[in-house]
Amino acid sequence: MRRMVVVLAVAATFAACNNSSEQTSSQLKAEAYKQIRDSLKLDSFQRAEAKELEIAEEKERILALQRSQPVRERVVYASNSAPRRRTYVQGVSETYTYSQPRKKGWSHAAKGAAIGAGAGAITGVLVDKKDARGAIIGGVIGAGTGYVIGRAKDRRTGRIQ
Repeated sequence: MRRMVVVLAVAATFAACNNSSEQTSSQLKAEAYKQIRDSLKLDSFQRAEAKELEIAEEKERILALQRSQPVRERVVYASNSAPRRRTYVQGVSETYTYSQPRKKGWSHAAKGAAIGAGAGAITGVLVDKKDARGAIIGGVIGAGTGYVIGRAKDRRTGRIQ
């Protein structure tokens, strides 16, 4: 009985280790990878063609707009004075207002609020016995004061009108 069970176990082991199933699964994987690659190539070509058509339509639209509008001469003045009126050859008059480009970076109000909050928090910790309460109160008061002072400086420099 024991020999029969051992013989059946060995036979089942050999039957389970059949190489033909591995070959078919590897062939299936290879075929799936090939199909995926082909579909990706087709998709990328379709996207490229759609993009080219979109660009061509945009160029045609721009050319049509340029043909429909009369040619105008534009004069840009570097000063920040009152609006200027310029008459063109076609008899069209337009008004342009030129101002300085907007400054980038932190405004004086933001810088003042940040510096005031830090200074107020440090002062609040040193003055009040309870550190957290003093830091919060000092930070809020300092930020408000710094903002007001920075806002006034922004108005003087012309950043805010």
